[in-house]
Amino acid sequence: MTGTVKQQRQQRGAGGPLRRVQIGNALSAFGSGFTMPYMFVYVDQVRGLGSLAAGMVFTVFALAALAVLPFTGRGIDRYGPRPVLLAGAGLAATGAFAFGHATGTPALLVSSFLFGAGVTTCQPALATMIVRCSTAATRSHAFALQFTLVNLGMGIGALVGGQIVNIADPASLTRLFTIEAATFLGLALVTGTAHVSNGYGPMAQLSVVQEKNDGPTGLRALFADKAMVRLSVLAGLIFFTCYGQFESGVAAFATDTVGTAPSTLGFAIGANAVTIVVLQMFMVRITARRRRTTAMAAAGVVWLGAWAMALVAGLIRTETMAATVAIVSIYALFGVGESLLAPTMGPMVADLAPARLLGTYNAGYALVKQIAIAVGPAVGVLLVGSGTWPLYLAAMAGSTLLIVLLALRLRPYLTAEQDNAAPAVVRTAAPVRELQTAA
Repeated sequence: MTGTVKQQRQQRGAGGPLRRVQIGNALSAFGSGFTMPYMFVYVDQVRGLGSLAAGMVFTVFALAALAVLPFTGRGIDRYGPRPVLLAGAGLAATGAFAFGHATGTPALLVSSFLFGAGVTTCQPALATMIVRCSTAATRSHAFALQFTLVNLGMGIGALVGGQIVNIADPASLTRLFTIEAATFLGLALVTGTAHVSNGYGPMAQLSVVQEKNDGPTGLRALFADKAMVRLSVLAGLIFFTCYGQFESGVAAFATDTVGTAPSTLGFAIGANAVTIVVLQMFMVRITARRRRTTAMAAAGVVWLGAWAMALVAGLIRTETMAATVAIVSIYALFGVGESLLAPTMGPMVADLAPARLLGTYNAGYALVKQIAIAVGPAVGVLLVGSGTWPLYLAAMAGSTLLIVLLALRLRPYLTAEQDNAAPAVVRTAAPVRELQTAA
């Protein structure tokens, strides 16, 4: 028992590679928190380009994934996650710096593409590094800790950034995007130099997925996996409904419809981060004893409450204090649902992935995320900007109900291990050697 506890502590990254991965995540998230909530305001009001241009910027940012992620997964499987992470961090830093200095729509779209391409390249590389630094027993904890640190970093960044942002002073936004560029360079320095790409370690295991070396490769293998396809559809809806609205649709609704000040919006996003930090490790213990599909469905139920609070905010927007409380409640409820998903979705992708295709599965999952985040802002900003905010809230509530249904319908396609319905099976030495070779 003592040896097991010691191994788990080591795999959680105390002083090891996983700790550097987590620190790098938090550092880059701090920079992102400075800017992401204010990209809409920056394009729409600071540069005076309007809500349509702002929506285009968000869409291009997300659609950059279509250009890079098919190659990202292949690169991770062939060369390991570190060089891919370094390339992504360089792209993201360049894009963020250029975005802060751009003044016209074409320049903003180009820099947004570079920025989005870099961010989306980093995501599957980081997920693969976390898997390779963890075991089947510690993987949920590792992903949950990553999610907590990322949200803590973004929350602190949003709180600080909200106090610095001055719509009348474009230079204040330029400084924020420059800081974000520096944090991606910090990510490359801290995490990109961690030695985790040459093996999984003696205790690291993926799920008992039977390997076939002559089977399909690349995205063809992902499409041939019915469970992964269904998880991808569910994940796309989750990212569309929550993450795709978090920094665009809900932000536009809060500022344009309810009249929330940017500093108050930063406080609301900070409340989201605090909720996650407070609840995340508690949720890890809860989800460890329950099916992952149940946790996903529960997140959808919680988000229904968030959209109900959005409706309240829209109806009472003339009551400033009450509307502010309702807006903050939206972000807090989003945080509750997110804390249920953090220990479930990333580990499920790892459990579904054959060892030789771990990078491909992580990249495919990230591709679904980015497509959903591309469509989400386009729908949200369009509906809110046109004044049809009740239709916007109805559409989001309907999508959330569909999340609950699809989560429960995914269950028959998963093994007991993949759905966390049975203790993980102890792997033999042969699959571990295969993982080390694939690394």
